[in-house]
Formats: sequence, C-alpha cells, structure tokens
Amino acid sequence: MRAEDIIPQAPAQARGRRWRHARDVLLVLTARDLKAQYKRSSLGFGWALAGPLLQLFIFATIFHRALGAQIPHYAAYVYIGVLVWSWFQGSLAQGVGLITGNPSLVRQPGFPLSLLPHVSVSVRFIHFAIALPLLFGLLWSLGLRPSRAWLALPLLVGIQYLLAVGLAYPLASLNVLHRDTQHILTVLLQLLMFASPIFYSPSSMPEAFRAWYQWNPMACLMDAWRMVLLNGRWPDFAALGILLLMALVLMLVGRRVFIVQSHRFVEEM
Repeated sequence: MRAEDIIPQAPAQARGRRWRHARDVLLVLTARDLKAQYKRSSLGFGWALAGPLLQLFIFATIFHRALGAQIPHYAAYVYIGVLVWSWFQGSLAQGVGLITGNPSLVRQPGFPLSLLPHVSVSVRFIHFAIALPLLFGLLWSLGLRPSRAWLALPLLVGIQYLLAVGLAYPLASLNVLHRDTQHILTVLLQLLMFASPIFYSPSSMPEAFRAWYQWNPMACLMDAWRMVLLNGRWPDFAALGILLLMALVLMLVGRRVFIVQSHRFVEEM
C-alpha cells in the first residue's frame, strides 16, 4: 500500500481514537457513580426499584378513587409516568452539581469535562432500565401484549436522553457561577412534576391550563410512552419531531455554553 493511500485516513483514525476514548471514559465514570451510590448497601440496585414503587403506591392509593375509575389500567398508567419522570428529574438533579461535585476531575488537565452531563443521564437511565422489566410484567398481567408500536420505544428513549443532556449542560455550568441554581432547580422540578400528567389524565386539567400543558416536554413524552405501551398505537410523530429538534438545539447550544464557560470552572471552584 502506498503512503499517499494511508495519509488521508489519519484524521479519520484520530477521530475514531477520540470517540473510543470518550466511550471508555463514559463507561468508567458511569460504573464509578453507580458503585458509589450503592457502596455498602445491602439492597444494592434494588433501590432503583424502591423509589418508583413507593411513588406508585402513594399515587395509586391516594388518587385511585378520584382518578382511577376514569383512567383504564391506572396502576400501569401511573407507573409509566413515575419512571419517565424519575429519569428526567434524577438526571437534572444530579447533573446540576456535576462540576461543583467533581473538583478533582475539573482540575485534571485535559480531562473531557463535556462528558460529565452524559454520565449523570446515563446513570439515571440505568435506574430506568432496571425498573422496565417490572413495568413490562405489570403490562403482561393486565393483558397488554407487545405490538409493532413498541418499535418506537428506542426513539422515545433517545429523545429523552438528548433532552436531559441538553438541559444538564447549561445547568451544570450556571451552578458553578451561581450556587443558588441547584436550589432553584429543586423547586422548579417540584412544580413541573405536578404540571406533568404522572397520576392524572390531561383531560382532567382545567381549560385555562391546557395551553401551558402543551409546552411541557415531559407531558409529550409521557403521552407517547402511554400511547405505545397502553394503547398499542404509534405516537404522534409530528409532536415528537418538534421535541427532537428542540432537544438537539438544546444539546448543541448547551454544550457550546458549557465549553465556553469551562475555562472559568477551576477559578470559581
């Protein structure tokens, strides 16, 4: 093989090495965070199920008489909402403190800090994935079987992943400059939880609030998950396309803001 045939491949090979390095770092940090969360825990990954199950019990017990009769398969309806919300809420709650909580990584020369938001979202995704078999078992017990529409599930996972990472980037960088960000986010997430159809149907909302409901990306995702799993129907791809576009824009702009601000992280720590 001639040298001139090899030289043009060098940039592609370098990019390939960078991608492999980034993948390896992401896997190592995700495994590290998971081990740290359950270190010396007798229940271990069982805690990934305990939280959603407790929320399911509370919502299904308190609201079943008021709302359960209006919503078919109410337990599965609530559990889907709890799982989707827990992944989103946990990703942002953990992501906002990524920089302030990892000073040793921030001070390490050449460390790819832009991977850290992916770590927080990936860790919460693993919690989400651990709880999915229980959801599928619940659906099976209710007589709901897989359909072709289930092929849309990877799309829903991908959109939510991009959306969470896209929001984690600016939140993490903003929290370095203004530490109140994490406390404000906690309040906003509490408000957004009740503005999302976790335990109630959108049709039960007052007419005055429905216009605001359309701007809630989690409402769109929850509707899509339930459309696929409970109704066996394809989701609204037009709405998902808009949400995907918004997630990609957030991802690109948020990452850019994060990288621009990253040179100030060490001096602000």
